[in-house]
Amino acid sequence: MLFRSSDLRKGLKVEIDGEPYVVTEFQFSKPGKGQALYRCKLKNMITEVILDRTYRSGDTFQQAALEERRMQYLYNQENEFCFMDVQSYEQAFLKEDQLGDAKNFLIDNLEVDILFFGEKAIGITLPNFVNLTVTKADPWVKGDSAAGDSKPVTLETGYVLRVPPFIQEGEKIQIDTRTGEYVTRVKE
Repeated sequence: MLFRSSDLRKGLKVEIDGEPYVVTEFQFSKPGKGQALYRCKLKNMITEVILDRTYRSGDTFQQAALEERRMQYLYNQENEFCFMDVQSYEQAFLKEDQLGDAKNFLIDNLEVDILFFGEKAIGITLPNFVNLTVTKADPWVKGDSAAGDSKPVTLETGYVLRVPPFIQEGEKIQIDTRTGEYVTRVKE
């Protein structure tokens, strides 16, 4: 599918020089004389390099050939994370830097959406909420007002966050993967 420069908007994914880019900023200007100009910042979805480009009205772009597949997290080895397609059982690998903060919420057999450009895995979308087990929680001392109304805990993935003082080691808690914050205790 071809896009025209007038179709440019924030979040649009296009292919430039054989690589997928997403429009992160967009500005339209129409000088007194001449063609309209479309200034944008484009972020490479693989390397995260940012380009500043100016396009004229009439310029065209190819839509990036992106596909999301439902996959299941299997394991990580060194700095590579392995995922398996739940339909075809094919495996795909993402590097730790491609995952970003998502690595803090990956547990065995968690189903996620993996973004592919052609046959190359380039990104991950987690469920909005995951349930994780607290592996380390210091006891909260009543009257400890220096820490406020929360205490730090460590989860099974190694992620550390602040939770209410009643949370204890061994409990499951729900985490919002978009913010990395505690939501609620999970009743089993």
